[in-house]
Amino acid sequence: MLVAPVIPGLTDHEMPAILAAAAGAGAKFAGYVALRLPHAVAPLFEQWLDRHLPDRKDKVLNRIRSLRRGKLNDSRFGSRMRGEGPLADQISHLFEIARRKARLSEEGPDLSVASFRRPPKAQLELSLNPTVWSG
Repeated sequence: MLVAPVIPGLTDHEMPAILAAAAGAGAKFAGYVALRLPHAVAPLFEQWLDRHLPDRKDKVLNRIRSLRRGKLNDSRFGSRMRGEGPLADQISHLFEIARRKARLSEEGPDLSVASFRRPPKAQLELSLNPTVWSG
């Protein structure tokens, strides 16, 4: 199960309850992804905050920036899903403690492609009868 997106200053404190509920519902493993706001998503999220949580907007956006080297998005591999810095470490520690307390594994099940079968042809063919399309 995946806790996503974790929004610092808004939903991060809910992780322990989410993980406990997921374990109670039968989840066996868990992970998380911290919010990032690429391209056109950033202004949409800012508008949502203006409309629904104007008193918390600056706090939430500043916390996202603290994860993303001063920006609302950081697409660098290794950083984009978790963020960097003290707040990212704090969120990670909170998640790990809650995950262990809920007795959820860090790793998901082993996946297998043994049952996968390649279609007989590389691509399906589309055959159109031109007489059907003539007027």
